[in-house]
Amino acid sequence: MREAFGSTFDVPDGYLNTASIGIPPVDAARAVADSVARWGSGLDGPKDFDPAVATARAAFARLIGTTADRVAIGSTASQLVGLVAASLPAGARVLVAANEFTSVVFPFAAQRDRGVRVTEVELSEIAEHAADHDVVAVSVVQSSDGRIADLDALRQVAAANSTRVLLDVTQALGWLPLQLDWADWVVGAAYKWLLSPRGAAWLAVHPDAPEIRPSSANWYAGQDPWSSTYGLPLRLADGARALDLSPTWLAQVGAAAAMDWLAGIDMTAVAKHCAGLADEFRTALDLPAAGSAIVSVQVPDAVSKLTAAGVACAARAGRARLSFHLYNTGADVERAVLALR
Repeated sequence: MREAFGSTFDVPDGYLNTASIGIPPVDAARAVADSVARWGSGLDGPKDFDPAVATARAAFARLIGTTADRVAIGSTASQLVGLVAASLPAGARVLVAANEFTSVVFPFAAQRDRGVRVTEVELSEIAEHAADHDVVAVSVVQSSDGRIADLDALRQVAAANSTRVLLDVTQALGWLPLQLDWADWVVGAAYKWLLSPRGAAWLAVHPDAPEIRPSSANWYAGQDPWSSTYGLPLRLADGARALDLSPTWLAQVGAAAAMDWLAGIDMTAVAKHCAGLADEFRTALDLPAAGSAIVSVQVPDAVSKLTAAGVACAARAGRARLSFHLYNTGADVERAVLALR
């Protein structure tokens, strides 16, 4: 067991793969296990999961610096990005980063029959070209190599132009302090840095953002979900809740436990810890510091060497990807460095 930021984790030595799957606090894992046991004994009804949904929604809002009434729930990030993409006007021009994670890009590219055009530029050039596009869609932290988008520059472009901004925080939220109440749309999935089960995701919508068509309208998006289960007329909730998708219950239980805790700790200290370990690893390999919790290394047979040394990592874009979260230590850094020397 490891202790970190006031919580306990059952994390094996050398686990440097949070960018693929985050390891939950023991309390969050226990909450899910208890919920499974209750399910197996028929002790819960559908309404019993509403508090977990509300808690996780509020925690996501706190972590990105907005309010819960702006946040819709879903199951995957691409599903929620797809709602935005399908609501763009025909012929919209969308700017994305080259080699961006496809869950950010594909929902827009799939709108090509409506004349939606998607253009790729280098991540460092996003702000430079943003004003020439209707929408910028970009991950705050790149999945493949941990590069961080210039949010200040994007915010300035958005304030001075009509360009709309969609940010995917899946590889950032949970280790990087964020204040994103200015962005039009913020999307994030739970199962990486938010240390929650797969099957929960959120979409924050700015009040001034273009209207999103609720093309997945369902009973849970109703003003009162428990009285909108049958028949017309359409009676959706006000605000972002009109975009809610029916919750994946067990995922929401875990998310409520993990994210409520995360939203209450000092994220600046978490970022210092995570990026500090990652930069320590970079320095040992003669790589420049980057201030990101994700490291991409191109060393011959890196993944097999790391795996043989008991380091959990991932192969991404032809390189080994390692990710350092709040439960990692200097011993994990040392193990990974020795494996690659």
